[in-house]
Amino acid sequence: MAPGLLNTPAPALPGSELASLAAVTSNWDDSVQFYLNGTKVVIDSIDPEITLLEYLRGIGLTGTKLGCAEGGCGACTVVVSQYNPTTNKIYHASVNACLAPLVSVDGKHVITVEGIGDSTKPHPIQERIAKFHGSQCGFCTPGIVMSLYALVRNNPEPTAHDVEEAFDGNLCRCTGYRPILDAAQTFSVEAGCSEASKKQNSAPGGCCMQSTDGTLPAGCCKNKSASGLEDIPVKKFTPPGLIEYKPDTELIFPPALRKHKFKALAFGNKRKRWFRPVTLVQLLEIKHALPSAKVIGGSTETQIEIKFKAIQYTVSVYVGDIPDLRHFSFEDDHLHVGANITLTDLEGVLKQAIEKYGPSKSQPFNAMLKQLEYFAGRQIRNVGTPAGNLATASPISDLNPVFVATRSTLIAQSLEDGEMELPMSEFFKAYRTTALPANAVLKSIRVPIASEKGEFIRAYKQAKRKDDDIAIVNAALRISLSDDNVVESVNLVYGGMAPTTIEAKKAMSYLVGKTWGEKEVLEGTMNALEQDFNLRFGVPGGMAVYRKSLALGFFYRFWHETVGILTGDVEEELVHEITRNISSGERDQDSTLAYEQRVLGKGVPHVAAMKQVTGEAQYTDDMPRHTNELYGCLVLSTKAHAKILSVDSEPAFDIPGVRAWVDHRDLESPELNWWGAPMCDEVFFAVDEVHTHGQPIGMILADSQQQASLAARSVKVEYEELPAILTIEEAIERESFFEHYRYIKQGDPIEEAMKTADHVFTGVARMGGQEHFYLETNACLVVPKLEDGEIEVYSSTQNPTETQTYVAQVTGVPANRVVAKVKRLGGGFGGKETRSVQLAAICAIAAKKTKRAVRCMLNRDEDMMTSGQRHPFMARWKVGVNNGGKLVALDADVFCNAGWSQDLSGAVCDRSLSHIDNCYKIPSVDVRGRLCKTNTMSNTAFRGFGGPQGMFIAESYMEEISDKLGIPVHKLRELNMYKEGQTTHYNQELKDWHVPMILDSLKTEADFEKRRQDVDEFNKTHKWKKRGLSLIPTKFGISFTAIFLNQAGALVHIYHDGSILVAHGGTEMGQGLHTKMVMVAAEALGVPMDAVFISETSTNTVANTSATAASASSDLNGYAVYNACQQLNERLKPYREKLGDATMKDLAHAAYFDRVNLSANGFYKTPDIGYVWGPNIGQMYFYYTQGAALAEVEIDTLTGDWTCLRADIKMDIGRSINPAIDYGQIEGAFVQGQGLFTTEESLWMNNGQLATRGPGNYKIPGFRDIPQIFNVSMLKDVEWKNLQTIQRSKGVGEPPLFMGSSVFFAIRDALKAARADHGCTEVLNLISPATPERIRLSCADDIIKRSYVKPEEGEKGFFVSI
Repeated sequence: MAPGLLNTPAPALPGSELASLAAVTSNWDDSVQFYLNGTKVVIDSIDPEITLLEYLRGIGLTGTKLGCAEGGCGACTVVVSQYNPTTNKIYHASVNACLAPLVSVDGKHVITVEGIGDSTKPHPIQERIAKFHGSQCGFCTPGIVMSLYALVRNNPEPTAHDVEEAFDGNLCRCTGYRPILDAAQTFSVEAGCSEASKKQNSAPGGCCMQSTDGTLPAGCCKNKSASGLEDIPVKKFTPPGLIEYKPDTELIFPPALRKHKFKALAFGNKRKRWFRPVTLVQLLEIKHALPSAKVIGGSTETQIEIKFKAIQYTVSVYVGDIPDLRHFSFEDDHLHVGANITLTDLEGVLKQAIEKYGPSKSQPFNAMLKQLEYFAGRQIRNVGTPAGNLATASPISDLNPVFVATRSTLIAQSLEDGEMELPMSEFFKAYRTTALPANAVLKSIRVPIASEKGEFIRAYKQAKRKDDDIAIVNAALRISLSDDNVVESVNLVYGGMAPTTIEAKKAMSYLVGKTWGEKEVLEGTMNALEQDFNLRFGVPGGMAVYRKSLALGFFYRFWHETVGILTGDVEEELVHEITRNISSGERDQDSTLAYEQRVLGKGVPHVAAMKQVTGEAQYTDDMPRHTNELYGCLVLSTKAHAKILSVDSEPAFDIPGVRAWVDHRDLESPELNWWGAPMCDEVFFAVDEVHTHGQPIGMILADSQQQASLAARSVKVEYEELPAILTIEEAIERESFFEHYRYIKQGDPIEEAMKTADHVFTGVARMGGQEHFYLETNACLVVPKLEDGEIEVYSSTQNPTETQTYVAQVTGVPANRVVAKVKRLGGGFGGKETRSVQLAAICAIAAKKTKRAVRCMLNRDEDMMTSGQRHPFMARWKVGVNNGGKLVALDADVFCNAGWSQDLSGAVCDRSLSHIDNCYKIPSVDVRGRLCKTNTMSNTAFRGFGGPQGMFIAESYMEEISDKLGIPVHKLRELNMYKEGQTTHYNQELKDWHVPMILDSLKTEADFEKRRQDVDEFNKTHKWKKRGLSLIPTKFGISFTAIFLNQAGALVHIYHDGSILVAHGGTEMGQGLHTKMVMVAAEALGVPMDAVFISETSTNTVANTSATAASASSDLNGYAVYNACQQLNERLKPYREKLGDATMKDLAHAAYFDRVNLSANGFYKTPDIGYVWGPNIGQMYFYYTQGAALAEVEIDTLTGDWTCLRADIKMDIGRSINPAIDYGQIEGAFVQGQGLFTTEESLWMNNGQLATRGPGNYKIPGFRDIPQIFNVSMLKDVEWKNLQTIQRSKGVGEPPLFMGSSVFFAIRDALKAARADHGCTEVLNLISPATPERIRLSCADDIIKRSYVKPEEGEKGFFVSI
């Protein structure tokens, strides 16, 4: 995003108020001063509306990325160092630059990823993340680097736990997090010694002398006490070959800032003004002059309101630099804290309070600390404040219930009335409304200590994801008892159950005077809570049954813990919530030794890793601005289905800097507006009708992104709404389908086959879609040339050729005038295979119209609304099976939600049909696939491309058949497993079939049989925690199902100096394709890797490329590169014979002077394939990538919370070209698959608008969601007799993703045990994803039954799952 100045005539204040403020602030300074990477910066002319991120990127520091603009992904993380008035120490705060107003860094030192190192001299953090393979696409990497940098700057000797927690505000979509954590743990004091790393199963902090019980012997370097080394600093282990970390070599805190005196600031323009008081009196004077002024502490909510809700605050007052609001003191009967203390500082204060007051009296502080542990991410806690929580009055605030339950008191102050006390019990008046007077500010908070005896205070929270997530329901519960356990006072306070933080009044009234611990009192309170929270089915926020069950469950847990303490018999299993150990994992590093060559087969780092960790790697929106460049902002439909009555763009031109409006009328003919692959059935710009929420109607062009965004909101569109179809079920009911229809029939006619079966079972398998959530949203820069209609397109796309094709179409020139270029993508996963074309073509139309360069990078919400997702699927299946468990026949109707256009939905559905067998031989099969036409965004390719959906259907019917027959599901799988040489239902012979071998090996290595017994025993002895175990196999067909796409080209140049330039048709999106191609070329030409360079992917070097997709890019492009190198080798052969052991420079020099062509064009097409639908003949796939995963989970049946205790994965990926990259692909795909089947739930509003459009409410797995033990290995010591690929390697990008379903089916296994405890024998039909809500609702216990909410006639749920 490229920032610019914004000037507008709209006045920031009426004249009278402006005069009042002027009187207060007339002598205030108007320049912001700070240090940036060690250099002093003074800004006198400040755009008051830009954020720190926009400023940094605007001056060329593009290492800091825009990922979400809401502080939820961490891509924009920088470090802001400052003298902390709370602790009186220098603190290095990791901060979300996308939220930070520029005024907030005055008097501080801003450090970006560029400031700590570069690719020639990296910081040890940067080097280790690169060399530990912790950067794939690299877009998230600078933010991750800076989060770790902040940790080690503040604490040069962090513990392993400190390291693991350091990234709770960062997300990565590529790596699976394991290599990042491994790199980060080398900075912990528990990093261990070099000998420990050689021992099997050594955890972080291991020692070569450590015994099996974890004790450290006297001679151990880590056992300080036994060695007499208590006072000697720990010398952290530096891995061999890496730079040692020396804290004394870091950027110093600028000495001038130690003496910096904060001055009151006042600056802005006619549209917006900022004020930064530095004393409480100055703040009160502003609030007196202008009560409506917006007070901002961390800006963590305000910036989101500005960005996504278009709320304009004309006067903002930054209060983060007022020491009077950040103090604290420990009083005899309470803790007194400044209301604007940061949450990070509050954590430290609470820890001191716990130590000072002792365990009983400090219960309020323990409760607050517990809530802060999972309160947003560290970047938010570094700037967020209690005052912000209180003033915004969020009904799901984690802290507010604790303040109410502890009967805390707020101290407010105004200039007129002085100090005033506001009891927390009376503070929240209505939704987002408080008792704070408009002219007052929150000054401090008094939190009473608890009684030494008879008082209990606990806090609880449940969210979709453990770390960095907003609560679904939270609670703070307090009880005060007499000596004979009679309730004297009680506070049961909940968030997420009403429009405000609310007390359960009926339950509280009931409890007073009752004896705590009597069973009938528990039952009476539960009944009263039901009345307190009598939610209706369609309650705002949805999840009525789940939320009610959480309210009851939290109290149930509180009751049993406190009664247990009183009786001396605490039911630990019920009381304790799920927690995580420090995660660890192993890779089999010897898997490629048998076939390792000079270059190939070695685990070298990604060729761009060092550039990515230092912020030097350039992505589309990082490109420098062109002269007269315009910024585009899309105007999107706000309706799911409607006629367009009128579009008025004129109001947009009232915004200064707006240059043009572009829509369908700017195309030379209506036909040029149509696009889509393979069916040309959608339009770039809506014409008379919109078919989905988020469909482009037009684009505003302006001088800056801010101007374009503001103007786009000014465009007026009038609609006439039409009926909308959202779900698969609605489409089936209304027979809303696309024409595409495919089937596979094999074996006996299905009805006859079913008659031969002993049992015929039926069922429905249902799974939701998945947002790609690549960290770099769709971005494009189009540069028109001055002659011949030439045009350059820089796009974040997996498909340069299709981009070129459609840009040529809309601009009316031949394809040879259009060059589409891709340097790298910040993630793709299929989401940029076709949907990226839409933005590129629209920008090209705009560039042609204006004859100026046009840039656009979508906001996260825009990207999620427009770009499509993984297809939701539903299958109605019927399976015939014999008594012994042998499958006889499969009959299935498969439906996918295609959205409003076909895109690639046909091919996605086709692949699901070919994977509906997974690894099981079924003699008779009749499966059919239909595409549901709905009014959602057009769903598209996503890693796996229908394969995971088909295999999920397969494993769903296997699980349910297992339950119905009473056969252990792993036995059922083994019984029906394919054998070598058998054919699939689409008549393809299985060659090099290794799944049975993989399963046997994995069962042995992961101790499956013993762990199965252990899980069963655990479930017998535990009621409230249950464990599950699941072993899932996979076979994934490798090839494009569209035969013509299975081709690739390459161009290889050898220059005079012996350096080599390679171009090929694939794009680099983090999967390491360029790295592998460099390795292939280096091996083939006999040169070191650093002699080979790949600059970019471009349509003018390699033409007619296929999309980088289908896990086939290494196969296709690798052989094309190899083919070109072989041609060059043949030409160089005489010179090698003549010159002997000569360098490439000598060979190239000699060949050139003999006029030998040192450029070669390579080509490859996949042989043998050519399946024909209908007749069911021909080979569909070139080969299969195979694997299996064993996952073990633990669930909390009272809340639905869960954790993956361990995952073991083994994959057959042939002879790996680069095992480090392939391990990264396996781990990343597994975690992405785990997200698909657990945390990632897309929801729509009933009006058809997407509800989950950012990290705030769409939850991909985070660092603390991965398996606690995460082991990965590759199949080795086998022959691949029939594999004819480059190096005999196999595609690895997509196949491991389905392995994540092992977590889902392990959860299902745990739920079966929970349901059995409550006498529920009904077969569990668990819908994917298995969210905490679905887990809890499946437990079938009494609390869930009493929480049931019956919908009124015609009442709909608040959200729709499509």
